[in-house]
Amino acid sequence: QTSTEQKLFFIATELLTTERNYVQRLQLLDKAFYARLLEEANRGSFPVETINHIFSNISSIHLFHKEFLLPQLEGRMEAWEETPRIGDILQKLAPFLMMYGEYVRCFDRAMELVDTWSQRSPQFKKIITEVQMQKESGCLSLQHHMLEPVQRIPRYELLLKDYLRRLPLDSPDRGDAQKSLDIISTAANHSNAAIRKMEKVKILLDIYEKLDGEVDIVNPSNELLKEGPILKLSARNGAQQERYLFLFNSMLLYCAPKIRLMGQKFSVRSRIDVMGMKVTDIKRHEAVPVFQVCGTQRALELRARSEKEKQEWIEV
Repeated sequence: QTSTEQKLFFIATELLTTERNYVQRLQLLDKAFYARLLEEANRGSFPVETINHIFSNISSIHLFHKEFLLPQLEGRMEAWEETPRIGDILQKLAPFLMMYGEYVRCFDRAMELVDTWSQRSPQFKKIITEVQMQKESGCLSLQHHMLEPVQRIPRYELLLKDYLRRLPLDSPDRGDAQKSLDIISTAANHSNAAIRKMEKVKILLDIYEKLDGEVDIVNPSNELLKEGPILKLSARNGAQQERYLFLFNSMLLYCAPKIRLMGQKFSVRSRIDVMGMKVTDIKRHEAVPVFQVCGTQRALELRARSEKEKQEWIEV
């Protein structure tokens, strides 16, 4: 049976461990991505204000955690037996949460700017790719790392809730811990809204990689509605070819599978704008589930795997 004291110690230890990892991620964002891009911007390759807008106040957030919160937590864990509490330290964090409000507010626009300048400037894209390839980056994208500060506040909230649940009612730390939770919960609500948006962007990033970057789809306003395999009927001889569709709120991507050993990849054959696109049922006497997609760019006759699947494509 794990005692209450041990459980509280485990929660405090997890807080410290995750804080150390978080500071390393902030270091990467601030001193690798931000510093390298700022240096290049000062050479005139792209606007300095663009880079400052992307990274917002990440330097202030990094400084606060590295110089203040992390050392305080480390000192507390070393002297845990004499002072077994974390509420008093986290209450000091509360006033600094305004910095996160600023970061979360700028987050959507920052994601759009990364997307825009990755296409517009080869030098911008080159620097990002180089930093992403570093061991410290763990092969994760810049966008992935930019989400870290947004996710950190809800993490504090979860740890504090767990801590308060296990804290004895008469604990001297209860007042501080409760005050901290009240303030952190408000900030976490803003972060959670940004995370929900980012989850959509993550889906787009995955598809972008499957398409080997052939079509730029990573944009917060773009949304995947449906995807799936389909058969293309040849107009010449009626032969069937394996194809794959990605339907977004703005366009339909008609793709051919690539033969790859590592993961599924696709080559984009056609892009059809949703604006002006018509999807119609084709009735065949053989009861074959066929439908037609007609856009300003081209028309396709496609076969679904079942009548149900055909209806789903027509109705979506």
